[in-house]
Amino acid sequence: MTVSKTLNKPFIPSESEIKTAQESSRILASHLQSNHQSQTIKLLKNDSTEQVVEIPASAFHLLIDILTQMAQGNAITLIPIHAELTTQEAADILNVSRPYVIKLLESGEIPFTKVGKHRRIRFEDIMNYKDNIDRKRSEVLDKLVEQAQELNMGYE
Repeated sequence: MTVSKTLNKPFIPSESEIKTAQESSRILASHLQSNHQSQTIKLLKNDSTEQVVEIPASAFHLLIDILTQMAQGNAITLIPIHAELTTQEAADILNVSRPYVIKLLESGEIPFTKVGKHRRIRFEDIMNYKDNIDRKRSEVLDKLVEQAQELNMGYE
C-alpha cells in the first residue's frame, strides 16, 4: 500500500488487531534502545527464512506509537508533513467547520494556495496554527486559574 492511498482514510483497528497491537507494542517498547540511531529487527517469514532489517530509531518510535494508539482502539492516519489538505480535511484536524476554516484562510491566519478554484493548505501550516492556538488557550487557562486562586474561589 502506498502512502498516498492511506492519507485520507483513517485506519480503524478491529478487535483482533487491537489485541495484537497491545502485545506487539509492549514487546517492541521493551526492546527500545534510546541511545542508538537505528534499530535492527529480525523478521521470520512464513517459509521459516529470516531477514534482518535496520530501521531509523525515529521510525521505530513511530511504529511503537502507532501500535500503542491501535491498542487503545484509536483510528490512525499518516500524513506527510508536506502534504496539502482540502479545507474539509483541515477542518477535521482542527475540529471546526469548513466555513470557519475558509474564514481563517481568507483572513490570512493560515496560508493557503489555490488549485483552480480549490484551496489547499499545507499540513505543516495547519499544525503550526493548531499549536499556536493550543498554546494561547493554555496561557489563558493559566491566567484564569491564577485569578481564581487570588480570589480564593476554592481552587488551591
